[in-house]
Formats: sequence, C-alpha cells, structure tokens
Amino acid sequence: RSEVNQLQVVCLNTSVFSADAAPAPPVYSHYADDVLRSVIRRLRERNASLREKVVDPYATSPEVTPPVSKCGRKRRRRPLGWKLRKCLCPVSSGFPEGGLRQDEGGGAPDRRYIAWLAVVAAAYNYNVWFCPARLAFPYHGRTANKFWVVFDVLSDLVNVVDVVVWQPRLQFVRGGDIIVNRTQTKAHYRKSFRFKTDLVSVVPFDLLSLQFGFSSGFRLNRFIRIESFFEFSDRLESVMDKAYIWRVARTTGYLLYMLHLNACAFYVASVFQGLASTTWVYDGKGTAYLRCYYFAVRSLINIGGLPEPVTLFEITFQMTNFFVGVFVFSSLIGQMRDVIGAATAAQSYFRASMDGCVAYMNTYTIPKLVQNRVRTWYNYTWASQGMLDESELLDKMPLVMKIAIAVDINLSTFQKIALFQGCDQQMLVDMLLRLKSIIFLPGDFVVKKGDIGKEMYIIKSGAVQVVGGPDNSMVFVTLKAGCVFGEISLLQSAKDGGNRRTANVRAYGFANLFVLEKKDLFDILVHYPESQKVLAKKGRNVKNHLEKTFALCYQSTTLRKLLILLK
Repeated sequence: RSEVNQLQVVCLNTSVFSADAAPAPPVYSHYADDVLRSVIRRLRERNASLREKVVDPYATSPEVTPPVSKCGRKRRRRPLGWKLRKCLCPVSSGFPEGGLRQDEGGGAPDRRYIAWLAVVAAAYNYNVWFCPARLAFPYHGRTANKFWVVFDVLSDLVNVVDVVVWQPRLQFVRGGDIIVNRTQTKAHYRKSFRFKTDLVSVVPFDLLSLQFGFSSGFRLNRFIRIESFFEFSDRLESVMDKAYIWRVARTTGYLLYMLHLNACAFYVASVFQGLASTTWVYDGKGTAYLRCYYFAVRSLINIGGLPEPVTLFEITFQMTNFFVGVFVFSSLIGQMRDVIGAATAAQSYFRASMDGCVAYMNTYTIPKLVQNRVRTWYNYTWASQGMLDESELLDKMPLVMKIAIAVDINLSTFQKIALFQGCDQQMLVDMLLRLKSIIFLPGDFVVKKGDIGKEMYIIKSGAVQVVGGPDNSMVFVTLKAGCVFGEISLLQSAKDGGNRRTANVRAYGFANLFVLEKKDLFDILVHYPESQKVLAKKGRNVKNHLEKTFALCYQSTTLRKLLILLK
C-alpha cells in the first residue's frame, strides 16, 4: 500500500508540472533551428554594440569588411565593344572642379578626355588664327585652296566627332549622384546651352563658297566654340604639377594673337588706302605678313619710330592702335605679374619668414653661431619639403582627405614598427592625424636624460644616436628611419619618476622626425583599451631591455678604457 501511495504522489506531481509548463515546440529541422538561433545571437550582439556606441560616440564599429577572394569572384563576360565604350565615357563637364573619374573612383581627371580636348583645342586654334589671316592677306589661289580645303575638312571633322561622340557621353552630377547612364547623359547634353552653340559652330556655311567664291569668312561661326578651349585649359591645369608654366604660355599666346589681329587689320587698312600710296602704309615689298606683324609690335607696344600718318584715316587708325595697345598690354602685363606671383608665392613666403627671423635676431644681438644654425634650418626645411609647416596645407582639407594622405604616406612605416604591431589599425590611423613633423640639425639633442617625457618620436628620415658617458662621447646605438624612441617615458606613469627620459638622443646629420605628444596619445588610447594594454606591456619590456643594454655597454666601455690605461 505504501508503494502504491508513493506512485500516486509521483504521478500527481508529474501531472501538475506538465500542466504548469508550456509544451516544447516541435523541431522539424535542426539545421534551420541552429541557423535561426545564430542569427538571433548576432543581432543581439550588434544591438548591444550599437547601444554602447550611442553612449560613446568615439567607439569604433565592430564590423570589418571581409576581403574578396580571387576564387570567389565571378568573371562577367563583356560585350564586344566594351573597350570602345570605356574609352568614350570620359569625365563629366558638369563637375565644378574638373570632375571625377567614375571607373577608378579616385577623383582623378580622365587623361584620355584631356588628350581629346587637346585635339579639339588645336582645331579651334587653327580656325581662329588662320581665318583672319586668310581674310586679310592674299593667301587664296588655285594651288593653295586645295590644301586649305583639306585642313578645313579635318578641323570640321574633329568638331563633328566631339559633338556627336564625346559630348553626349560626358557624365554629370545631379542631386549629388554621378549620372553615367547613356540615355540620361545624351538628354542632359542636348538640353544644355553648349549643345546649341556647338550646333551653330558646325553648320557648314562653307558650302556657300560654291555660289559666292572661296572665302574663309564663311568659317567665322567656328569661333563660337571658344568654351572647348577654356575647358581644355582648365583641365590641363588640374593635372599639371607646375600649372604656372601653362598659364604663362597661355598669356603669351593671348599677346601674340592680339598682335596677329592687328597685323591683319594693318594690311587691310593699307589695301584700303592703297599699297605704297603714302609713307605710313605697307609698301608691298618683302613678306607681307612679317612686315605687318613688325608694324603691329612697334605700334601696340608703343615702341615708337613709326612713320607719321598722313590722311585722316591713318591718324584715326594709329590713335586707335595706341589706345588699344595701352589697354590690352597693361591687362596682359598685370595678368602675367599675377601668374608669376602665384608661382613664386611659396618662395616669397619663405624668404619673408626667414628675413623676419634674421631681423629679429639682429635686433636682440643673438650670437652668430645661433643665427647660422637658424639659417641652416630654414634652408634645409625648404629644400627638403618645399614648405615650412606641412600642417598649414593639411588644415585646409576635409578629414577624409587628411586620412587618405596620412595613410598613403606614413601608414606603411607605422605598420613596420614593432611597438605598434598587434594594435588596432584604426588607432594607427588616428595617430597619423596627430603627428607633427620636426627637422633637427646635426648635433641637436632631441631628448636629454632626466627630462620630463611629453613626446614620442618616430624617425621619418635621417638617423639619431643614443649617447651617454661623462661627455656624451659613448654611442650606444644608432637609430634610423622607421625606429621609435621616447615611448618609454610616454607610456609609463609619472609615479616614481616613470615619465623621465632614460637616455640622451642626439641627431646624427639632418633628421626629420614625427612627434606624437603625450596628451594626443592618451586621448587616442582612451578609445582603444586593448591596444593600451599592449603598448604598456611592450613599453615595460623595452625599458628593461634598454637598461640592461646600457649597463653592458657602459661596463664594456669602462673595461676598454682600463685596458688602454694598463697598456
């Protein structure tokens, strides 16, 4: 009976437990159940990390972009004409600062399009230079007309190809998006004002020569395409390392073209008055263009020594020449001065800074030795990097551009430094933005033993020596480009003098160093606690190793001196 009662109690408890607990859901696929559980777990982790980032806006994202394996890429089959279409999809003329190259995504102007614009600019210059000359001078004849027709057809063919093939394929920006669709780019070009001017410029008025005789006056509508020349000029400047060379050449071309037009006008005036009719007009001897061009140079530049005009027409023409020459050449000289001034602005700033510093030292009678070292620093800094302070240039750029430049220049050097190996890559990028470049002269002490350590140094170029002894004559080690020093006192705490310099470091030759201040480093490490632990541990190990090395070097040097004395 007791056993029966126990069995009833167990059954009763089981039934009560089953009634209270919900029945487990049926599992139809264990694989699907595991996948769903893993997805839910990852979503919860992501939710927690995003909440932490909201609290701390400087926290980095846990997501890392996975690398694309070569074997995982699917090679898409390209159509037959893909190379031609790629060449015919150049930069957009709608970009305000030269445009972006869509296929490379790097913001570099497309040099193929600039090369084509050079051809278009050559065709435009052919028309604007030769059409006035052919109108004024007797350059048309039975033999010459054949060559003029060939060159005219070639220049017109370039313009037609540009209007039909290139311009409709130019990308443009609409609402911040780069439009590359062929239909939309074609519609955008046809709605633009440039399409109307291009269409007028290629109208073949030359066919009127069949009725009225061969004349270059029917080609004056080609002058309307002046926008293509200015576009080529602007884009060429954007890719040239020394753009002032092209600016000087372009301004000189403007000057020569004004003289060219004046020479044509003088020949037309001479024909109107009658060749050799007076002492002022062209007498018909020699090469007509060279003689008239010589007159234009002497007249527009106001050199003088010209024959006196006789008739009222000649006096009016000469006075107009003088007025136009004063106005045009004063403008061109001012433009040339601005171009040369912009080209030498950095050099002028360097000279002004150096002269001001020298005047200051002379005012306070600074010793000549110090003045010579200051001059040496100025000259070497300018010769090595072309500016006195690199931060002035980078301050004008947005953060994205600063990061791109810093990564391209210094990230590879940072990754080779043993101290930073194993640290977060984003932390290294943040450190690159805080670096400052300083140049030390030969013999300058970068740090001295016992000083308070507030900076860490990374050698960009040159070398430094760790020295010691009574007169700093003992060289313990020579550090070259890519080495780090000063990190021990920077990473250690100030307790018990832990942030004191442990050695003397002297520049061996000219040394260009990157400096990272203690405050900037700690501001960065706050957001990277794991990297902070790694750096602190490496700093202690380096400190112990250097102390043992210095002790051994000092002992060996002392023994060497004793042996020399004994001998």
